[in-house]
Amino acid sequence: MRIQATDLCKKFNRQVTVEGNKKKSRQEEFLAVNHVSLTARGGEILGVLGPNGAGKTTLLRMLGRLMQPTSGTVSVIDDNGAEMTNDIDVKRYIGYLSENTKLYKRLSVREMLKTIAEIYGLTQEETEQKIDQITEVLQLQGFIDNRIERLSTGQTQRASIARCLVHSPQIYIFDEPTLGLDILSSESIIEFMRSERERGRGVLYSTHYMEEAQYLCDRIVMIYQGQIIAEGTPQGLMEQTGTQNLRETFRALINQKEEQAVQTGEADTGTEQTDGEENGEGEV
Repeated sequence: MRIQATDLCKKFNRQVTVEGNKKKSRQEEFLAVNHVSLTARGGEILGVLGPNGAGKTTLLRMLGRLMQPTSGTVSVIDDNGAEMTNDIDVKRYIGYLSENTKLYKRLSVREMLKTIAEIYGLTQEETEQKIDQITEVLQLQGFIDNRIERLSTGQTQRASIARCLVHSPQIYIFDEPTLGLDILSSESIIEFMRSERERGRGVLYSTHYMEEAQYLCDRIVMIYQGQIIAEGTPQGLMEQTGTQNLRETFRALINQKEEQAVQTGEADTGTEQTDGEENGEGEV
């Protein structure tokens, strides 16, 4: 199974200050995602890297069918090459996790998983088997019967991932899954993503942690100002830019992009005043 984006765009409004008068602002349209095309396949981990405001979260939301694009298409293709067109059917095959995923805090982790399983139509026997399996994979034994509101940050993040596993998705879309976690919790989630790749599942995820992406990803898409500025394997991108690690690679690619913008007169000289909720980005 694969997700394929073709010429994908998402337009929002933002406030910018009027040049020469910082007290005045005007509204203008901008492309948070600007003609992006990519493919996320089963059996690989595809990293989406970029600074805050680059468009990562907006892109992932469109790929997960949680946000409609302004233009372009998102296709979900099954293993037989047939395109799935019904959004409800598509979401049965996708597990989506974002930094802002909301959980039912007054439920225990087990109660939440049973509720999700019921929504997806699992039988009681299937639900119990699935919960046992998820508990083992994510090591939930110590807190699965605790209320979610009492969990630590790392435990809450593992509970969020558990929610994504109930319906056995074929492709995971993870937006900053290890953000703010301790080392042990981060390693647990990283190992989970690797194990799912080995099972033939696809993982599409964004991160700010370049070292993590360099170690984990089969392919990487680097996004800056809503556009893909580079795509390839971690090693290939480092060789392309003559750098030693992805952090240096990303800086070199951004510098190249900014130099090109100056040469072509496309550099942005205005000051943005962007509302994260309005443009759909939030922390990206």
